[in-house]
Amino acid sequence: MTIKFTLQSLVVAGLMTLAQAASAQVAVIVNPKSPMASMTPEQVAAVFLGKSNTLPSGATAAPADLPESAAVREQFYSKAAGKTGAQVKATWARLTFSGKATPPKELTTAADVKKFVANNPDAIGYIEKSAVDSTVKVVLIVE
Repeated sequence: MTIKFTLQSLVVAGLMTLAQAASAQVAVIVNPKSPMASMTPEQVAAVFLGKSNTLPSGATAAPADLPESAAVREQFYSKAAGKTGAQVKATWARLTFSGKATPPKELTTAADVKKFVANNPDAIGYIEKSAVDSTVKVVLIVE
């Protein structure tokens, strides 16, 4: 009886952890000196999917992406652009092959994305909202 209870407890704890990870908020961030106060999901998707190479402020965009293996990347593209990881990869393969656009700079960790954005006035990236600090400015929360 105790083994069954222990297994049930572990399963419930695991599902709660997954639910929390799946519901984490994603913050789209820019340099704190950027004149932008906010962006729409459509504007963000246009930058990250190669439809626009400029930010709404008129600056040339320098987008920073997380690796395909990052759960927050899947959540970001799903919620902000309505695309799966496979669709994003296919989009960038087509754009890169045709020479129409260059994909976002892929950085290893959220800390790297935050540092890149903090040090580049034209940068835009995304990280978990819980990782945001005063070195960056949030222009959109993706839930």
